[in-house]
Amino acid sequence: MVTADDIRVAAERIGSMITRTPMRPAPALSALAKGEVWLKCEHLQETGSFKLRGASNAAARLGDVAGVTTASTGNHGRALAHAAKQLNLPAVICVSRLVPQNKLDAITELGAEARVVGASQDEAFKEAIRLKRDEGFALIPPFDHPDVIAGQGTLGLEILDEIPDAASIAIPLSGGGLLAGVALAAKSRRPDLRIVGISMERGAAMAASIAAGHPVEIEELPTLADSLGGGIGLQNRLTFQMTRELMDELVLLNEDEIAEGIRHLSRQSGEFVEGAAAVGAGAIIARKLRATDGPLILILSGRNIDPDRHAAIMRGDT
Repeated sequence: MVTADDIRVAAERIGSMITRTPMRPAPALSALAKGEVWLKCEHLQETGSFKLRGASNAAARLGDVAGVTTASTGNHGRALAHAAKQLNLPAVICVSRLVPQNKLDAITELGAEARVVGASQDEAFKEAIRLKRDEGFALIPPFDHPDVIAGQGTLGLEILDEIPDAASIAIPLSGGGLLAGVALAAKSRRPDLRIVGISMERGAAMAASIAAGHPVEIEELPTLADSLGGGIGLQNRLTFQMTRELMDELVLLNEDEIAEGIRHLSRQSGEFVEGAAAVGAGAIIARKLRATDGPLILILSGRNIDPDRHAAIMRGDT
């Protein structure tokens, strides 16, 4: 299992490998949410997403291996490629055909191989397993791994360092690594703090699994929040249970609501973010999320959206 101590140790381990990202007030969202809203700007992380935290923590703990591999919807793969480059390790990042080209390019620019396999993250993950079994690579999954969860949890420590009276944290929810880590870190200090997971209606595997009471497979569908796509794994060991225990509320958004979040953050806050990072703002605009009990923190989880796609969304062409 993962403990609060693991997260504190991870913060020390990766301090020189990541950026401590800023917290910014969001006046326009505060007005809509009927209370104080802050943005944790993790999209300003060096690789453009929070994934660098977990990937760096896990990679830094490896011994003698042939290289590192994973399956990723893009951001974890880019983060692991960056961590591997820092540690002088070969990296093969397995991705599905749904991963946008700009994310593939970002992986290869860091010196890693982006290996396209199948039409889902689960299919790509099978190739990562083969690399581990047949070629001696260390497999660092994108979320269901104790070192990855601990690394992501360092975000929770930073949030409460800066906004100690935060009442709730809204967290983009996919495989659950970010939510599990942040929620564990935050609730270890403030057990009463409210954790809200936010995902999309189209292909939200964790939401479907929680509804079923166990991990399930669902069809991956194209979505503006593509970083939230992918399954959680039928043999999920950690994040499913941690999410069930630590999440207080789950909010799902349709595609128009996600697009509105992207537009609002760009126009009102000057933040260029991908769909997964905009779900908190989208939930406020859709009146599915409020800040009436105290400061609400939105984690802007990444900025790795194709600029042309972002421009189309800004024009209203979703």
